[in-house]
Amino acid sequence: MPRRAGRPINLFHKGGRNREAFALGFGVVQLQPGARELTIKLVYYGPGLGGKTTNLAMLHERLPADARGQIVTLETADDRTLFFDMLPLMVGGKGGDNYHMQVKVFTVPGQPIHASARRLVLGGADGVAFIADSRLTHVETNAQSFSELRDNLQANDMPIDDIPLVIQFNKRDLPKIRPDAELHGIAAQSREMVFPAVAARGIGVAETFMALFHLTWRALDQRHGLSERFGVREDLAVEQVGSLLGVEEPIDQLLRTRFGYKAGARKGA
Repeated sequence: MPRRAGRPINLFHKGGRNREAFALGFGVVQLQPGARELTIKLVYYGPGLGGKTTNLAMLHERLPADARGQIVTLETADDRTLFFDMLPLMVGGKGGDNYHMQVKVFTVPGQPIHASARRLVLGGADGVAFIADSRLTHVETNAQSFSELRDNLQANDMPIDDIPLVIQFNKRDLPKIRPDAELHGIAAQSREMVFPAVAARGIGVAETFMALFHLTWRALDQRHGLSERFGVREDLAVEQVGSLLGVEEPIDQLLRTRFGYKAGARKGA
């Protein structure tokens, strides 16, 4: 996926990546053209108590009952990992044919002692949403978590520069947060899309997810020819997922809600 040159988000430093091969196994994009089936894995990563679980719960709540699996919680002594499936979605292709698409959405446990679990869950992700805490007291915590994300991707042979990635600054309704002007300025020079959110009220949740799905589909299409294999355009796949989440705005309009958006600019759009 083409990357825009620019300065990464403040204190979120980055590496490089070039991965073309893929495996038909859990956690890596699963393509079954004969059966017209596709499975995508998305992971929500970030510091503890930043809002990963809230994002996942809000997404799950927005989906109709027949298009979502049950949220599965893997408990630890002081944290938890959650995931759920967006159940097979029927999307129209060429000549009226359809394909089934399943999106698996995971969070990682955020507490420091669960580093190995985070690395395991992250393995084979097709796209990542990094959920940052907007409070000024959490600047360093965000930076440490992002640095660990880079290292864990590298450990999974997934250098960060080639993975579809969006950043969400959650808890924008709290006092003593990084000001909008600062984040607008940083995001305007960043390689990633950066979204504001108040996940507990559902604000910014769908926008973050839709941007991640949009970028992930585009990256997979460029690497593996999804449009050719399945005969389905990117805009139809994105529209189908948005419809299930009750999103009425087109993707280009949703992307304008990000920090640093400038009319006429193209950052993955």
